[in-house]
Amino acid sequence: MTTRFDPIAATCPAPLAETDRVLLGHGSGGQLMAELLADLTPRLGAGTLEDAAIVATGAPEIVVSTDGFVVTPRFFPGGDIGSLAVHGTVNDLAMMGAVPVALSLAYIVEEGLPLDELRRVTTSVAEAARACDVRVVTGDTKVVGKGAADGLFVTTTGIGVRLPGAHVAAANGRPGDAVLLSGPIGLHGITILSTREGLGFESTLASDSRPLHRLTAAMLTAGACGVHTLRDPTRGGLASALNELAAASGVSVELDEPAIPVPAQVAAACDLLGLDPMHVANEGCLVAFVDPVRAEAVLAAMRARPEGAVATRIGTVTAGHLGRVTMRTLVGSHRVINMLVGEQLPRIC
Repeated sequence: MTTRFDPIAATCPAPLAETDRVLLGHGSGGQLMAELLADLTPRLGAGTLEDAAIVATGAPEIVVSTDGFVVTPRFFPGGDIGSLAVHGTVNDLAMMGAVPVALSLAYIVEEGLPLDELRRVTTSVAEAARACDVRVVTGDTKVVGKGAADGLFVTTTGIGVRLPGAHVAAANGRPGDAVLLSGPIGLHGITILSTREGLGFESTLASDSRPLHRLTAAMLTAGACGVHTLRDPTRGGLASALNELAAASGVSVELDEPAIPVPAQVAAACDLLGLDPMHVANEGCLVAFVDPVRAEAVLAAMRARPEGAVATRIGTVTAGHLGRVTMRTLVGSHRVINMLVGEQLPRIC
């Protein structure tokens, strides 16, 4: 008997990605998230996507940012969901050259969460805010039924004042700019993953979660108008952040692999787990495009701050393939560094 091929019943060995439902990868900070934002933000009339937005109220310029935090576990070496919420929002303001002034705080609490845990998170928020010289001025709390959330979700909104002369933006990168990195990469993501899965790396690692507004202020003072872009490479890691900046500025970026600081423990964990450190989340470092004439002065200012003590130049902005990031490897070859595709580490911040 002859069997006819039925194209309708045939199954593709590489099925198309889901297009009508939200996936974990849509929150990754990588390619899927970029596609989701490209779909949603035009509906809001939003313009260029930045870490924060400038509100036209005259001088000084007011900067506003909002962020949600769903990290699991809620407590980890180097921080917790409370301090992370403060640092994340303060840093989003800082990436636009702003000094934080005030924060709002909202909780979504699942029924059954121990009150002592909620008090502990709130104390952590208060301590982190005081350390950043910023006040929590308003907020909200909602409680949902058992199983309707995952313990505790935190949303923070920050208001800041932009420093005079700060003109940083994702679209301001220029060919010839030096690419500067303030510190080692991968610490936050590997710490969260290890703590969550009980892998043991957390015994020697801690998240790099910390505020960066004082570091950016020092950079802007030293660099004058030479600091063109600032970005903290959180979800999606350094690779995704650089791809976003290259695309927004219409430039390409060439990195020098030996110059990129990857802690030995992070490198070992990534090798074991099959991860790329360039895609692992960070919460306490930044990458900048800086005029080459001002680069050494900016580097010196960064290294004078504890947040930037090991700051280094990791590459150069070029006018090659627009929006492309490449890396010169240890053996002298080149490879393309793409944005994170899918979801490498969910619930990371």
